[in-house]
Amino acid sequence: MRFKNSTIAKSDTPSFLTFSAFLIFCSFLIITPGSANAFEVLLGTGENGSFSHFTGRMLCRSINRQLDNVTCKVQATDDEVDSLTNLQNGSLDLAIINSNVLDGAINKTGTFKFLDINYENLAILSPLYDRPIGIIVRSNAGIATLDDLKGKRINGGAPGSIERRAMELVMQAKGWSVDDFSRFEELPTSHSQDTMAFCHGNVQAMITIGVHPSLSTQRLVENCKAVFLDIDDSDIDKLVASRPPCWKTLISASSYSKEAHTFGTRAMLVSSSSIDEETGYAITQALYKNRARLQNSHPALSLYPKQEAQKGLEGIKLNAGAAKFYSE
Repeated sequence: MRFKNSTIAKSDTPSFLTFSAFLIFCSFLIITPGSANAFEVLLGTGENGSFSHFTGRMLCRSINRQLDNVTCKVQATDDEVDSLTNLQNGSLDLAIINSNVLDGAINKTGTFKFLDINYENLAILSPLYDRPIGIIVRSNAGIATLDDLKGKRINGGAPGSIERRAMELVMQAKGWSVDDFSRFEELPTSHSQDTMAFCHGNVQAMITIGVHPSLSTQRLVENCKAVFLDIDDSDIDKLVASRPPCWKTLISASSYSKEAHTFGTRAMLVSSSSIDEETGYAITQALYKNRARLQNSHPALSLYPKQEAQKGLEGIKLNAGAAKFYSE
């Protein structure tokens, strides 16, 4: 009997220990601080290697550094339309979207004219950086003002490209057509066809869109005797005033030795409805607390002063948490 009882005791011991471990594990889950509120945020960006993707990685680092209950991860998408659609249906929580694309989605224009998708549940957390429209001219071409472009040899960008659309905006503002230039090339940026034509003197001016400072643009300026044209022009002022997704901006002298007034769009950090007021506030605050780190990663990521950041974009609201942060 004693042996039998002893055997029963030994066989019951693992079951008892397993049950006890289960109870301890459950208790640990209950008392672990913040575990119930922790969640993952997926941030959509442009393709790998793009400035948008780089920015997304820097933003996620700042969020992960500052917030214990939020894990931010970057997801590259095919394009901004793809990002917006995934943001709308909940596959993404945040995305970096250019202001002109966002404006098109909200107002059903351009690419979005025939898309049967409603983007009303989106909100802006923060503007991130400018994307200036720059006109680069050869320093010996006798081009000092925008009006001086008439009669010159220019590259207006490949048909359908963002450079061409920007050039068409400038021409529309000035009332110009391609016949107002002695040569109007349509060279693409691929394989540096536009910059090669510029450096060889085949064209005297070219349009470029990007984030500054840029190493490739710096090389172009230095090696091909180029300067950015200052577009301080009343017709451009009227154009900007009539287009909500556009802002006047400045390509600073610290980037290329000479400053140039111009205009362009802005990259925006946009949130889906999954980012509530509390989370929106925490993420926006985290970015501004890491403002110096972001600026050190690239000068364009210095973030905007609160008063400027809260202006948002006509037709799309600020995230409630971001609005609260900016108003403090």
